[in-house]
This record gives sequence, structure tokens and C-alpha cells, in this order.
Amino acid sequence: MAVGNSNYWEDLRKQARQLENELDLKLVSFSKLCTSYSSSREGRHGDSSDTTPLLNNSTQDRMFETMAVEIEQLLTKLTGVNDKMAEYSSAPGVTSMNAALMHTLQRHRDILQDYTHEFHKTKTNFLAIREREDLLGSVRKDIETYKSGSGVNNRRTELFLKEHEHLRNSDRLIEDTISIAMATKENMTSQRGLLKSIQSRVNTLANRFPAINNLIQRVNLRKRRDSLILGGVIGVCTILLLLYALH
Repeated sequence: MAVGNSNYWEDLRKQARQLENELDLKLVSFSKLCTSYSSSREGRHGDSSDTTPLLNNSTQDRMFETMAVEIEQLLTKLTGVNDKMAEYSSAPGVTSMNAALMHTLQRHRDILQDYTHEFHKTKTNFLAIREREDLLGSVRKDIETYKSGSGVNNRRTELFLKEHEHLRNSDRLIEDTISIAMATKENMTSQRGLLKSIQSRVNTLANRFPAINNLIQRVNLRKRRDSLILGGVIGVCTILLLLYALH
């Protein structure tokens, strides 16, 4: 009976690993699809040809829908396998191995949670990109229609298009500037931590070797004494010069 239960648990683990591997490959392809979708839209928006279709992306849309359904099905299957593993680990006959089983189960649950989060994040980003590009494409199409139907306002339309491109370029420059600022902040934080570490080591050495600490204190006292003497001499000389000038 124990052997049979052990085989059942191993079968569940194999199913979970197989589904996790399939999900990993699907999510990588899903992310690449989102990136290529945005890149293809950028290419079409940058094409000045009037014959280029502005929103001809139905193939990628169908691929997105298909892959989303497949990933959701795999997530559902993996959830079912995890539920079966949870039922098995809570059975009375496997209490002696409960700690190890729960550890394995928790690891598979974490993987499932990470894949689910990644899927929903990629899907949300894809839909946001598609909605934004559809909106921009609609606006651009309206501008092109207005431009072709009114020869008097061609110059104004070109100015609007140039202004639109300038705004997009400004947005990209702002994002690059923010990235550089964040990198600079991280570098400064790292340097500050390094300086604190050096200061801590110096203090540790000073406390560990009292002779060095006393020597440093004597040097500091001598510097202060020399500064006081020099200040006194300068003060006396200044007073004498003032008295001489007044007389």
C-alpha cells in the first residue's frame, strides 16, 4: 500500500514538472509575441506609404488569443495537480512523511503562483499596448483621411504629425533620463555603503590597537595646539598693526 501511495505521489510530481516545463516555454513565447506585436506596430507607424495598412495585425491577435487559452488551460491543469498533491499530503497514512511532502508541495505552489502572476502581467501589458496602438492608429488614420481630403490644410496636418512625433521622442528621452538617474542613485548608494564599511573597519582597528588610537589622538591634539598658537600670533600681530596705524 505504501509503495502504491509512493508511486501515486511520484506520478503527481512528474505531471507537475511536465506542466511547469510546458508553461515556462509557453510564457516565453507569449512574452516574445507581445514584444514583436509592439515592434511591428512601431514599424507600420513609421512607414510613410499611404498603401501600408495601419492596423493589419489580425494574425498576431489570433495567436495571442490562442496562446492565452492554452496557457490558461495549463494553469488549470497544474492547479488540479497541486490540489491532488495537497489531498495526498494530508492523508492519514502519510503523516510520517508530511514535512517533506509539504515542502515539495509548497515549492510547486510557489512556481504556480509565479507563472500565474507572469501570465496575467504579460497579458495585461499586451492588451494595454494593443489598446494604445489601436487608439493611435485610429487618430493617425483620421489625420491621413483629413489630409487626403483637404489640400488647403496639408501644411497644418504635417505640423500636427511632426508635433506628434516630437512628443513621442520627448517621452522616450524622459524615460532614458529617468533610467540614468536611477542607475546613478544605485551607484551612489553602493559607494556610500562602501565608505561606511571602510569607516567601520578603521574604527575597529583603532579600538583593537589602543596604541594607534592614542597616537591619532595626540596628533589631533598637536594640530589643535598649533592652530591656537598660530591664531594667537596672528591676532597679536593684527592688534600691533592697528595700534601702529592709529598712531
